[in-house]
Amino acid sequence: MIIIIYILSAFYATFYKTKRSLHMLQQNLYNENNRYLKWVGKNSKEFLDFDLLIVATCLVGIFVLFDLDLISSICMLVISALWVFIGFKWNKIIENDQNKKKLVVTARIKRLIFTTSVLYAIPTIILLFHLENLKTVWILLLIISLMVYLNKFVALLAVWINHPVERCVYYYYLHKAKTKLKSIPNLKVVGITGSYGKTSSKNILADILNVKYNTLPTPRNLNTPYGLMITINNHMDKFTEIFIAEMGAYVRGEVKALCKFVKPKYGILTRIGTAHLESFGSEENIQKGKFELIESLPADGVGVLNKDDPKQVNYELKNNVKILWIGIDAEDVDVRATDIKCNHDGTTFNVIFKGDKKKHEFQTKLLGKHNVYNILAALALGREFDISVSDLQQSVKKVKPVEHRLELKKLGNFFMIDDAYNSNPVGAENACKVLGMMPGTKIVVTPGMIELGEKENEYNKIFGEQISEVADYAILIGEKKTKPIKEGLLTKGFDKDKVIVFNDVREAYPYIEKIAKDKDVYALFENDLPDTYNEK
Repeated sequence: MIIIIYILSAFYATFYKTKRSLHMLQQNLYNENNRYLKWVGKNSKEFLDFDLLIVATCLVGIFVLFDLDLISSICMLVISALWVFIGFKWNKIIENDQNKKKLVVTARIKRLIFTTSVLYAIPTIILLFHLENLKTVWILLLIISLMVYLNKFVALLAVWINHPVERCVYYYYLHKAKTKLKSIPNLKVVGITGSYGKTSSKNILADILNVKYNTLPTPRNLNTPYGLMITINNHMDKFTEIFIAEMGAYVRGEVKALCKFVKPKYGILTRIGTAHLESFGSEENIQKGKFELIESLPADGVGVLNKDDPKQVNYELKNNVKILWIGIDAEDVDVRATDIKCNHDGTTFNVIFKGDKKKHEFQTKLLGKHNVYNILAALALGREFDISVSDLQQSVKKVKPVEHRLELKKLGNFFMIDDAYNSNPVGAENACKVLGMMPGTKIVVTPGMIELGEKENEYNKIFGEQISEVADYAILIGEKKTKPIKEGLLTKGFDKDKVIVFNDVREAYPYIEKIAKDKDVYALFENDLPDTYNEK
């Protein structure tokens, strides 16, 4: 009976720890490019848990308590109570995590749950057949305890075990998607990649092209091979005229592989910067990795590049596709924006198309100069697809703000500029500029930026300096992580009494509400933590 209590309590703890591990595996692309292992390394403090005490007790059981039935029973009951406590603790951790993406129970996750369950079931079943030998019982309890303690690696082992199955599933759906693409011969495929703004650019392009064409963009930020397959297999039909494929990458070669899959004829390159510098290894690799899209286009393809981006202007293309240049500062371009004005209602600007001396006025609900670049890229392709300027003007007015990307909304007594998704050096700078255009009291709430390799502290310090130029208050989430931001703020003479540090973002809301009682407040929430928005 005591063994059953032990097993059930250990199962309770294992359930919540496994749920957490599978969630992090999913968010870190099932350890692609060792992303999950890097996450484990960055969160190694989680191994300093009560599991260690249980493992130690099992060791004592093997060498000391194996012939002491009563004491062994008492120890097992105490350990069972510890397992329940651990399970309760991890349940609370999961509930309190400020995750941008919740765990999605996909077919792959279900297969991982099955494999993980089998791994834990093996020593448990053996244990139930050896209850007569107390020393053997303690040995098996030690094995189970170690597996629960090292749950993150057990989940990873399940990924490795399932790898052959996942490859078969992958090739099945890949073949299915390729077959569907071939069945729509007149389909126009547009690829979009870059360091920043891919999802925004994709959604803007879809909204604008929908004025004339039946357009299918990849939903949300599904920019991996699996994401493209899901979109094609589940959402594409014979009426689709334009498919817009967002293409993400963490290393060189990934964009090229996506292009080989969907074969785009048109390509848009958004701003090139230092996002995912850690995985790419160098800025040169990032540049070459992003240009894989343009260099994969066919001879009659069309690429849209930004002439205000030095990394695009200075790159030597290895093919001769037609290039449409956009710009704001650069004058010799195919589509240019001038007279840009922003306020809390959106942005207005004039557009000059090459060969047309007339200035055309455009209005959008979107905020920021960087969104104007995204609109210009869409306008360039819109003209390439024979959409009239008047139709483009009407479609730009209807472009919807992208969730969590400089999304302006009223929250309680203050206006929230929600830029909580994918903060990066360029995006953070753009967000600060947008905040600076707003009236009233300005606040920045951020835990800083990550995945910037050895330059992470440097860029976060620069971010702090940028905040100091536009904000009245800076609310930093996580004292340790945000030290470079605080340093940048104070370097620029920012009032230290207006630098507030919380360990959980939820503490920021009541603080902002107090400030907003008697004045207009605009609070920019800028964040790029993949798992949690707090520091403990």
